[in-house]
Amino acid sequence: MKAMILAAGRGERMRPLTDHTPKPLLPVAGRPLIVHQLTALRAAGIAELVINTGHLGAQLTSVLGDGGTWGLRIVYSPEPPDALETGGGIFQALPLLGSEPFLVVNGDVWTDYPFVHLPAAPVGLAHLVLVDNPSHHPVGDFALCDDGQVGETGAARLTFSGISVLRPELFADCVPGRFPLGPLLRRAMTDGQVTGEHYRGGWRDIGTPQRLAELDDELRRRPKAQSSPSSSPAIGD
Repeated sequence: MKAMILAAGRGERMRPLTDHTPKPLLPVAGRPLIVHQLTALRAAGIAELVINTGHLGAQLTSVLGDGGTWGLRIVYSPEPPDALETGGGIFQALPLLGSEPFLVVNGDVWTDYPFVHLPAAPVGLAHLVLVDNPSHHPVGDFALCDDGQVGETGAARLTFSGISVLRPELFADCVPGRFPLGPLLRRAMTDGQVTGEHYRGGWRDIGTPQRLAELDDELRRRPKAQSSPSSSPAIGD
């Protein structure tokens, strides 16, 4: 399975930190946020990765290169200065991702979620990882039903973690341009094509300098072995 990290956003809420550094390269516990993701993906057996770039994207390509340092093969999907949002960015990258289901991770989250637990292919068009609602987003995003289906009503709402497995067919009716992922997921939900799971472990949305500082402090206080997900059998093994 290939994976994509969404890393093209401007990071307006993180200013002034993101005036000169793209958000995925901001340091957390001594290394860039995105490097935590790279190591976790590789531990799950992911070898091929697409990263979309926008704001200060040249810094990402300079720091990460071809991914060889982490045992990965990274290719980049450059976007225009105003970026393409989540849906438009993924749609542009589909030729790089191929015809099989792929994993998507938001570039501004930290998690110890074991990516190896994700299905190699969703039952429908998408499989989402949902988490408990953080204090800054108490209303949540979607409801997870007892049968594993995800919708907008029918159960207590949880927050979308930014981690998903998607089929390219989710974007079948799309055209190039700037658009979010959310409406595509909601349309698929009405057709019963979205499943999900509730992850209760570590997850942080790094949306403000304060939340970044809190995560940095938390991880520095942990024993080193607990700061990143441990190695697991590869997806599909």
